[in-house]
Amino acid sequence: TSLLDEEGNQDESLDSKTLSAEDQVKDHSTGTRVVAGQIFLESGKSDSQSEDEENFHSQEEEKENSLEDLNSLEMSNLLNKDLEEAEMQSPVLTAIGGTADGEPCHFPFLFMEKEYAECTADGREDGRLWCATTYDYKKDQKWGFCESEEQSNKRRQMQEAEDVYQIGMKILNESSKKAQKKVAYQYLLKAADMNHTKAMEKVSYALLFGDYLKQNIQSSKELLEKLTEEGSPKGQMALGFLYASGLGVNSSQAKALVYYTFGALGGNLIAHMILGYRYWAGIGVLQSCESALTHYRLVANHVASDISLTGGTVVQRIRLADEVENPGMASGMLEEDLIQYYQFLAEKGDVQAQVGLGQLHLHGGRGVEQNHQRAFEYFNQAANAGNSHAMAFLGKMYSEGSDVVPQSNETALQYFKKAADMGNPVGQSGLGMAYLYGRGVPVNYELALKYFQKAAEQGWVDGQLQLGSMYYNGIGVKKDYKQALKYFNLASQGGHILAFYNLAQMHATGTGVMRSCHTAVELFKNVCERGRWSERLMTAYNSYKDGDSNSAVVQYLLLAEQGYEVAQSNAAFILDQKEASIVGENETYPRALLHWNRAASQGYTVARIKLGDYHFYGFGTDVDYETAFIHYRLASEQQHSAQAMFNLGYMHEKGLGIKQDIHLAKRFYDMAAEASPDAQVPVFLALCKLGVIYSLQYVREINMREVFSHIDMDQLLGPEWDLYLMTIIALLLGTIIAYRQRQHQAIPRPAGLRPAVPQQEPPPEHQPPQ
Repeated sequence: TSLLDEEGNQDESLDSKTLSAEDQVKDHSTGTRVVAGQIFLESGKSDSQSEDEENFHSQEEEKENSLEDLNSLEMSNLLNKDLEEAEMQSPVLTAIGGTADGEPCHFPFLFMEKEYAECTADGREDGRLWCATTYDYKKDQKWGFCESEEQSNKRRQMQEAEDVYQIGMKILNESSKKAQKKVAYQYLLKAADMNHTKAMEKVSYALLFGDYLKQNIQSSKELLEKLTEEGSPKGQMALGFLYASGLGVNSSQAKALVYYTFGALGGNLIAHMILGYRYWAGIGVLQSCESALTHYRLVANHVASDISLTGGTVVQRIRLADEVENPGMASGMLEEDLIQYYQFLAEKGDVQAQVGLGQLHLHGGRGVEQNHQRAFEYFNQAANAGNSHAMAFLGKMYSEGSDVVPQSNETALQYFKKAADMGNPVGQSGLGMAYLYGRGVPVNYELALKYFQKAAEQGWVDGQLQLGSMYYNGIGVKKDYKQALKYFNLASQGGHILAFYNLAQMHATGTGVMRSCHTAVELFKNVCERGRWSERLMTAYNSYKDGDSNSAVVQYLLLAEQGYEVAQSNAAFILDQKEASIVGENETYPRALLHWNRAASQGYTVARIKLGDYHFYGFGTDVDYETAFIHYRLASEQQHSAQAMFNLGYMHEKGLGIKQDIHLAKRFYDMAAEASPDAQVPVFLALCKLGVIYSLQYVREINMREVFSHIDMDQLLGPEWDLYLMTIIALLLGTIIAYRQRQHQAIPRPAGLRPAVPQQEPPPEHQPPQ
């Protein structure tokens, strides 16, 4: 096996030389020495050389371990030997080249007054591993290489690749500037070209999503195929995604499932999440709640273990369709000028602005990046002004510790006490945590319970969560699953991830509640969607806003595979608008239809209506009015959508997919007007049209001659109906005659005799339409 080694110049192998070791010694003056066939000056080693040798020595330990693993397999075959003897066996290495080619290495061997129990690179500039074949190297000068020249070159090449990779990662992690990150990816590209696995993973994802490298699906696919052959779980998962979405390859759900499964077996959490969603929704596999539960629970365990006291980053879910439909609607993002306004208020001493900005920077989200330094500064300003909320959050930051704020239980306790004394629930909860875990104070469950109760009474989610945990585990109180369930439910209403996690565990195991696999999966899914990978939702949104729809759609498609409903609807929206050029025009609507369908099955109303539209107009499928009607009816009944009700009214009016019924049409139009004020104008116009159609239909259906023949005027108007009729006719004639006489009296005058009255045009709003 090849190991990672220090970068160095490649030397020719000594076994290709014709001179013996003794001849080489003779050919060089004193002041030089020959070590393992390599000429070496007697002058002291440089610091870097010493470091190199230490590195090689540590790497040799790794090699020893790997060789011991191989040896354990050999020992399993020694069934007829004593177990103790088998355990004492050590790997037999044969020297290659040197002065003892083919002879077994002798361990330990003595070199430079030091014993070596393994191959070493000490004494060689090229870093090649060697061993002595007798105990005393100095006396016998018998040695050989432990690896072939090819293995040595490969090891050095891998070390060089590792060094380039580390440089790239250092730049990537330490810089927030886009230009610097692009430079970092150039190093990663170089390392990837040298077959460095982690670099290849980074580069393949960057090429797939267009992160700091130009998007190139084909190049990404080639790298992912290479990684998959090497057994990389990340590569397997991403290749599965390509087959699932049909990007760069012909879509194949069977192949996707195979690669996802291998990725999950290799421990890739995203692959587990994708499989969880597939088993839950029955995509490409038989629907299985228990299988979904297994995958989701495993991912949720990792997500929950990463949740800190200050909470994770905020997941920003922005729907592109809603932004277009309602441009004035707040998307949850804060405008730059609004942030600057708050900053201005904070600088002027506005305590509420300081606390708000502190929380915003502590958790990140709403278009603001997480920045603990800024958060600490704002909380400090507000705490100095006597704000209890800021004191409590400073306590949280000290309790947790970070690069900016050193961890200190004593300082945290001081801030929590100050805030709790002022009745602040965050401070009370922090103080409860201190007494529960003995952070800066002796453990006291009674006091912890007291402070958690105070915080929970004021509706603080951390207090509710910890109170639920104490009842669940019976810490300081008698175990009470009903009380635990109550407090976990309260905390989950406040959106606490760990509350969802604890509730999921209770429903999965049937602790304190009836076991419900379906409820457990939905809760675990919610937890999983709060993992670090959710940050890509914001990256995809920013790509879309920057005009890079191709990058955005690929990112949304991967998140859609993971089961994010908002990503499914956003991917469908971009495809629906035909903004992604990487998807062929013929495939745009069928793929959009697929993702509208997945989003609709998760309860998104707009997606359900879109499904109806696609079947109504035949986008990506055949025209099917019956199916369209079913989708509109579901949106109407389940989500009370005014749009769906209006569409149902229209279909009843026209008899599309359902028997024509004007009365039912009117009923659905009326329901749409009641459901949304925005629907009132189109409903009014539709009802006017419906009234005209109804009248025409009525007239068409009745026989006018028959109507008049059946009318009995004596019964209708009385015996003297003819007198009434004559009176009405006389009145009408009189009116007409009077009107005509008035017209004749209004004789036009000559132009010169007209009074000079200026003519005014009526105002524009009263002019009749042209």
